[in-house]
Amino acid sequence: MSTELEQKVENLLGRMSLAQKVGQMVQTERMAIEPQQVKEYHIGSVLSGGGSCPGENQVGDWVDMNDAYWMASMEEDEEHLAIPIIYGIDAIHGNNNVSGATIFPHNIGLGAARDPELLKRIARVTAKEILATGLDWTFAPTLAVARNSQWGRTYESYSEDPEVVSSYAGAFVEGLQADLGDDAVVACVKHWVGDGGTTEGIDQGDTRISEAELERLHIAPYYPAIDQGVLTVMASFNSWNGDKCHGHRYLLSYVLKERMQFNGFIISDWDGIDYLSESYYEAVAQGVNAGIDMFMVSEHWQPFIDHLTHHVVLGTVPMERIDDAVRRILRVKFAFGLFDKPRPKARCWSNDQSFGSQSHREVAREAVRKSLVLLKNDAQMLPLEKTQRILVAGKSANNKGHQCGGFTVAWQGTSGNEFVVGGSSIWQGIKAIAPDAELSSGSTGEDADPAKHDVAIVVIGEKPYAEGMGDIRTGDDVIVQAGSQIKGLLKVLEPYGDSLVLADLHPEDLETITNITSRGVPVVTVMLSGRPLVTNRELDASSAFVAAWLPGSEGQGIADVLFGDHDFSGKLSFSWPRNDKKTPNIGDNDYDPLFPYGFGLDYGS
Repeated sequence: MSTELEQKVENLLGRMSLAQKVGQMVQTERMAIEPQQVKEYHIGSVLSGGGSCPGENQVGDWVDMNDAYWMASMEEDEEHLAIPIIYGIDAIHGNNNVSGATIFPHNIGLGAARDPELLKRIARVTAKEILATGLDWTFAPTLAVARNSQWGRTYESYSEDPEVVSSYAGAFVEGLQADLGDDAVVACVKHWVGDGGTTEGIDQGDTRISEAELERLHIAPYYPAIDQGVLTVMASFNSWNGDKCHGHRYLLSYVLKERMQFNGFIISDWDGIDYLSESYYEAVAQGVNAGIDMFMVSEHWQPFIDHLTHHVVLGTVPMERIDDAVRRILRVKFAFGLFDKPRPKARCWSNDQSFGSQSHREVAREAVRKSLVLLKNDAQMLPLEKTQRILVAGKSANNKGHQCGGFTVAWQGTSGNEFVVGGSSIWQGIKAIAPDAELSSGSTGEDADPAKHDVAIVVIGEKPYAEGMGDIRTGDDVIVQAGSQIKGLLKVLEPYGDSLVLADLHPEDLETITNITSRGVPVVTVMLSGRPLVTNRELDASSAFVAAWLPGSEGQGIADVLFGDHDFSGKLSFSWPRNDKKTPNIGDNDYDPLFPYGFGLDYGS
């Protein structure tokens, strides 16, 4: 940061009252605050949680909303300084909260693409679609290195291998932040740190490893992001050897800020400090003193302000810590040029027609093609001929909600084609280039007939989920054990299931495949999932098998590859399990996956 910028920060900081400083440390949800309160309490940031949208969820609704908050924050008088708010959103695979956005494959698919240049282009498109809605800041990219597929956020991870995650970190940050000019948004790398390493894959659980392992596996991807100038970092819900990351002064203040020389600001996760202590008053002090600078407080932001002010007056939170936090927040706002930008309604990209445009969707379609991993192709079943008589079946064949997964329009995602506006389902993409394709009545494949169908494409897999509601939990005992090892509280959500075996999770999938094969029609299976699953029975029943992950809104990218217009190029960034006893990771002493890390067939195989 330049000397001139630092001087601006110090000049403004020197004019601020305690109330103004504490207000800057607050981020709250749009449903919990009115624009006038943003001015009254000097609020630093507002966000939209998953699925929280203004009006009819159109681009213009978002611009109008942020414009009202921004204008309120810039009203200066004797008791208020003009300090612009920064608005945050979980735009993690495109601007995925907004109707009509381009939805990219989730990170697990992008990891299979092994293409940092593509990641940079995806980030540029995402930035433009965020800017079109008048917003400033996305909580992306996720730099988790997922080591247990039972974790419900595995799909937010690029790979089990920190090298893949590291190769993407700087590229994605560069794509979002660019030169911090009019074409940029603020990036936020998350979750600091060790979120992908918890015992039993429990979301927000405990990562019990040495510091050397933490450094090698989970801290490593943050270095290229910091080198690229990432402006914000989000703290993680998980614990490290029993100690909550939200209250971990060593990891937050020493490792990240001092040793790694991160000079932006750290934001908490959603109500992240609430789990530090049963006393919210004590939790506030713990979080601030540990090194968190801005606090994501979903609703109870006024008690937070009261508690923190009281702590400063009593001396239980030093004024120096408050000044450090606000200095960092102002530094980011000045570095991003927020003080010099016009109101959101007047910004050059606001309401731009490129939102959800064909050119943006072509980038997403390319990403779909590159993310697909071919696991089986007996007797060169693929590529298919466009003139073949094809039956398309499976619960997810004509379901854009399923192919987009969680964090799409709603926090837990959607089902059907109604809510994901634009793009194409997998069925629609097939029908566009294979005119003799037919959608199975009821999607169950019972109408398969070798006299009418040469081959069937069956689209199977998981339904949408997000965060802890995607966990696979073998029993309550794992929660009891985790809770006994963590100092603080553990937030527990209802899990997705109790097994990584697809035939147990979704028996209807294997039933659909066998409905068709038993009638004499061979099956090409396309699996949608947020993680590798135990699919031995489905693989055995299929002539060809494709891991399509969660491809997003551009289902036609799958047809591009199935019919040979493009070859398969994706390689597994996660090892594929042989059974559900243990998630295999490359480098394990007993490494014995069904398909190894890096596996992926192509048409030349």
